[in-house]
Amino acid sequence: MNTALRVTAFTVGLTAAFALALGVGHAVGPNGKPAPAGHSEHAGHGDHASDDAAHLPGGLQISDRGYTLSVDDPFVTAGAPTDLRFRILGPDGHALTAYQPQHEKELHLIVAPRDLSTFQHLHPTRAADGTWSARAAVPAAGEYRVFADFLPDGETEGLTLGADLHAAGDLRPAPLPETGRTVTVDGYTVTLTGDLTPGHGDQLTLSVSKDGRPVTDLQPYLGAYGHLVALRAGDLAYLHVHPQSTTPGPAITFHATAPSAGAYRLFLDFQHADTVHTAAFTLTTGTTTPAEHHH
Repeated sequence: MNTALRVTAFTVGLTAAFALALGVGHAVGPNGKPAPAGHSEHAGHGDHASDDAAHLPGGLQISDRGYTLSVDDPFVTAGAPTDLRFRILGPDGHALTAYQPQHEKELHLIVAPRDLSTFQHLHPTRAADGTWSARAAVPAAGEYRVFADFLPDGETEGLTLGADLHAAGDLRPAPLPETGRTVTVDGYTVTLTGDLTPGHGDQLTLSVSKDGRPVTDLQPYLGAYGHLVALRAGDLAYLHVHPQSTTPGPAITFHATAPSAGAYRLFLDFQHADTVHTAAFTLTTGTTTPAEHHH
């Protein structure tokens, strides 16, 4: 699977923080039926857990509702793949071993650098004692954020917990990547239409083509025709939404709300010809129309 984008450079801590969070759209699988309760979105479920965290987007906390993301060793060396090992500690302090699968997996792991130049959607394996492990690419030095997205057995609301990962090496800071409304990845062309307007629910459509022809036979990936992860520049607040689309391309549609101005990195995973591809966009909230965005 080609779940990671080529890394250009990494930076330590972007200084701009934007008080902004995307709203969650409806989750619909490829059969057109709404996802069951607890599955309608893939992150941010902890928003209703407590008064303190009621309005926080997912991924900003290492602990929430009594559950804690514990990374065995957050210090790694850049330049080679690394084996990540971690546990989810439950309210009793012991490693969690009972999960409810979401989108065909018990736990989804996202890894992204602070400069949001790349993105990895991993599916770790769990040992009987509750220890998870996954091989992650860490080709460049910098600060990374690790997100664990899961639904404990017996709970009705899922959680997205986040922790830092530190990669030692020769750091080459880079600004937030700039993209137009069209990007290419692995020979595919993906075009983004729609805008994020502060305080307004918006529709985002990502259309996939190859060799100048629309792709109309996208394959379901983890129960949907596409997955969209949005990470907020500055603090890497995390939101994972699923499409409303019920047809296998070329267009995959999402709904999102941006209550205030800011910049986001959008990562679209889609599967075609038995391979998963990831297209990345940088999108800043505003009131412009897609026609006003050019390379």
